[in-house]
Amino acid sequence: MALRTLVSRRTLATGLGFRQQLHGFQTFSLPDLPYDYGALEPAISGDIMQLHHQKHHQTYVTNYNKALEQLHDAISKGDAPTVAKLHTAIKFNGGGHINHSIFWKNLAPVREGGGEPPKGSLGWAIDTNFGSLEALVQKMNAEGAALQGSGWVWLGVDKELKRLVIETTANQDPLVSKGANLVPLLGIDVWEHAYYLQYKNVRPDYLKNIWKVMNWKYANEVYEKECP
Repeated sequence: MALRTLVSRRTLATGLGFRQQLHGFQTFSLPDLPYDYGALEPAISGDIMQLHHQKHHQTYVTNYNKALEQLHDAISKGDAPTVAKLHTAIKFNGGGHINHSIFWKNLAPVREGGGEPPKGSLGWAIDTNFGSLEALVQKMNAEGAALQGSGWVWLGVDKELKRLVIETTANQDPLVSKGANLVPLLGIDVWEHAYYLQYKNVRPDYLKNIWKVMNWKYANEVYEKECP
């Protein structure tokens, strides 16, 4: 994807991104953002968004496809040791692709509703589970700030218990790694590449400001789908 300062408005690919056929198996490609790189300023700078999307997310996609191709070849050759060794690369890069594909949809420009508090059934569930939206934000920010190294802080729903949960995951582990019934509603990337250009090493400032462009409408749509 060529470098650019702005992107045309396109619909973000559902789930893991657009799929293509390669050597007889499915591969993945970088989804476009549904907003311009600079559309989330001043909460998140255009430079960060461009670097994060075009470089970091693209790298996960590239390495995920490479690992999948190697896995396909290893399976066809009956090479069990190589199949086992590829597990780490597939988990890390596949998780990076899954998590970032959700992250872009978790954000929206202010002019398009970013930062507007949740309404409907999700708003009610937040009040029931955490007492208030402010209490939820405080808890997620505290857990995100305390996370050692790189990872994610999540608001999810246990679709079996119909209960909201806050979880953290290390590195690029997706939320499902914490439980098969957990579905992500919002994920905040707390890797340094998500904020360092703008916020330096002050992660709490990044966590405070990202809520100004949080796309609660998307989170509510997921919640209502999982908990009708």
